[in-house]
Amino acid sequence: MFHDLPIPDLAATEAFGRRLGALLFPGAVIALVGQLGAGKTHLTRAIAEGLEVKNPAAVNSPTFVLIQEYPARLPIYHFDAYRLSGPEEFAQLGTDEYFRGDGVCIVEWADKVEVTLPQDHLRIEIEIVDEQRRVFHILATGAAHQETLKSLV
Repeated sequence: MFHDLPIPDLAATEAFGRRLGALLFPGAVIALVGQLGAGKTHLTRAIAEGLEVKNPAAVNSPTFVLIQEYPARLPIYHFDAYRLSGPEEFAQLGTDEYFRGDGVCIVEWADKVEVTLPQDHLRIEIEIVDEQRRVFHILATGAAHQETLKSLV
């Protein structure tokens, strides 16, 4: 069941992302879904801040490189599936090894590669309400991420 969380402005996105990042654990997978301009990368930067990333300004969209890695409390692996042809191409990046690793994986445009995601992950669908406001529709698909979701809502 999705939990809907109204996000009134950018500051609320940042606060949510930092809280989420502080709760994440080795092997956590965050699947982000939303149209262009919804704020997926901005949310990713806030999550990275919650994970104590060394350089938050370095967190940007990996659209052209497909994956970015950032040192933090746990290694962060930031994927962007926007330009990929589909799940097969995504899997060829070695994503399964990343998903089973000791870091945190954040996948933008996760709906394009959903079949490759681990069964247990946290899905955040970002709905644009207007220029400032968003609604985060959050779903934990397994036991490990259920605990994270309980702490968030």
